[in-house]
Amino acid sequence: MTGLLSGRCLCGAIRYQCGPLLYPPTLCHCASCRRASGAHAVGWVTVASGKLVFAAGSPREFASTPGVQRGFCNRCGTPLTYRSAQRPGEVDVTIGSLDEPGLAVPVDHIWMQDASAWDRPQDGLPQYPAARGVP
Repeated sequence: MTGLLSGRCLCGAIRYQCGPLLYPPTLCHCASCRRASGAHAVGWVTVASGKLVFAAGSPREFASTPGVQRGFCNRCGTPLTYRSAQRPGEVDVTIGSLDEPGLAVPVDHIWMQDASAWDRPQDGLPQYPAARGVP
């Protein structure tokens, strides 16, 4: 996927465009993503911060952990973005908020060390205990 993607929150108050992707899409199973989304995993795409443009509204941000800001719609609660001080100039955008999520197919699973005991994907994709490239 190399082109622009568009997306929105559930209620439509926030609309955005982003892309191209800096890395292949992933599914994160970390405890923080689970709690922020209420789901067992969150699909993410990563773009340059300057390549995420809000066409309507803008997310409210919450400091979920030191150095991390999570963006969400203040009206309907849809999780939208993740920014880390460790990766300045990048922003992660939830695949689930994309208008066409099928254009951002995850290639792996990260933070499996935090996954619930019953969360053991059998899709054949690589699974990493922590972040990509970290044993």
